[in-house]
Amino acid sequence: MAVSTQAANDFLSFVNASPTPFHAVQSVKERLVKAGFEEIKERDAWSSKCHSGGKYYLTRNASTILAFAIGKKWKAGNPIAMIGAHTDSPCLRIKPVSKKQNDGFIQVGVETYGGGLWHTWFDRDLSIAGRAMVKDKQGDFKQKLVRIDRPILRIPTLAIHLDRQESFSFNKETQLFPIAGLVSAELARQGKTEETTKKDEEDNGPFKPLKTLTERHHPYIVELIATEAGVEPSDVVDFEMLLYDNQKACIGGINNELIFSARLDNLEMSYCSTVGLINSVASDSALENEASIRLISLFDHEEIGSQTAQGADSNLLPAIIRRLSVLPSSTEAHPDNSGDKVTESDMATTYEQTLSSSFLISADMAHSVNPNYPAKYESDHRPEMNKGVVIKINANARYATNLPGIVLLQEVAQRAAQNESGKGVPLQLFVVRNDSSCGSTIGPMLSAALGTRTLDLGNPQMSMHSIRETGGVYDVEHAIRLFESFFKHYSDLEGRILVD
Repeated sequence: MAVSTQAANDFLSFVNASPTPFHAVQSVKERLVKAGFEEIKERDAWSSKCHSGGKYYLTRNASTILAFAIGKKWKAGNPIAMIGAHTDSPCLRIKPVSKKQNDGFIQVGVETYGGGLWHTWFDRDLSIAGRAMVKDKQGDFKQKLVRIDRPILRIPTLAIHLDRQESFSFNKETQLFPIAGLVSAELARQGKTEETTKKDEEDNGPFKPLKTLTERHHPYIVELIATEAGVEPSDVVDFEMLLYDNQKACIGGINNELIFSARLDNLEMSYCSTVGLINSVASDSALENEASIRLISLFDHEEIGSQTAQGADSNLLPAIIRRLSVLPSSTEAHPDNSGDKVTESDMATTYEQTLSSSFLISADMAHSVNPNYPAKYESDHRPEMNKGVVIKINANARYATNLPGIVLLQEVAQRAAQNESGKGVPLQLFVVRNDSSCGSTIGPMLSAALGTRTLDLGNPQMSMHSIRETGGVYDVEHAIRLFESFFKHYSDLEGRILVD
């Protein structure tokens, strides 16, 4: 196959370094900084910081990241070419009080996050990652990323001899707790007995609004987190930890054409949109004749409805678009150079002008046909891996795609042939069966909130929301090239697809 595997290999590095949304944002930041993007803050004024030809990024909650590049011919009220994706995936999260033990085993209390295929989490080599808030010597509280890169947890299934179920069923509250080891081994490590441990727990120390971390969580887990954060256990104020599969993502299949990985949904689209943006501004002249802004927004909390401060249903994207829509052009910023100036009355409507001329691609992974369940797919809409990016359509608006968007994307895919490869990007179409439920994305909520033209798409994958998913090697490059072409050609295409 002519498509390169280099993009897929780099994606494997990305996903292996990103077990949580916090790590995913850090991985995106590293790539943006290397490409010359400059960090800005929501709390700061932008009028003196953001200028035509500039490249910037910002984060919210360290789990959502937004980046943009401003064309050198930008004017207030011009369009913004946007791609939205999300950084989170279904997982298990450690509860605020997780310390459990039963029948001689140390256990950890966890809470389900999102709609995972939880049976796939049994008998896997699990570890923890996330962020800790630590107190430094100056009394300030700082965030530290934490990742324990070895298997320390496991959720054991019950032997078939003890419960011969035809279908595997379990109670998520009582039978999904991972074991972390044996109580006897932990006591031996500490040089304690159960009696001395109970006495230590009963000793009263200075007042704490909450129980101490080692009262709420197993002390050795707190120690591991502190070690990874580079601080003493006493300096860890609290933490937010997620469980993840310690097995690395890899390329598989007899012809090395498949990706076996956790979190394809939706780190693959987060990665592809980031690289697509970076590639679109790689040359020194990339923004020279650009009249638009090129933007990606990678949100947290899509898997639980997006209704949080860092979710797609927050004020983040509307607020950023409003601030960008009034940025002056280079000539307006230097009025001595030109008489081309936007009046105050014109500035009053620049936000609405930008929204009406912009376009959003909602990039979230799509369903590949599964050969073991062919009856679950509509007979004429059966996406295949490595056959191209999937346009997702739903008559009941579970996806935001409509006809003008499909026309636009076809032109974008065709124009991708103008790059070095000389080939366009293949596309596929997907609708669910009439007797099937349909998932949704950030597309409908953002298109409704912004009034901006929107299209839903994604790369095809199997086993969505499993702890271990399957995708196509060559689809990574397909999506990158499509997104790069979208950013490069939207300014021209925007005025050519005439509807209103």
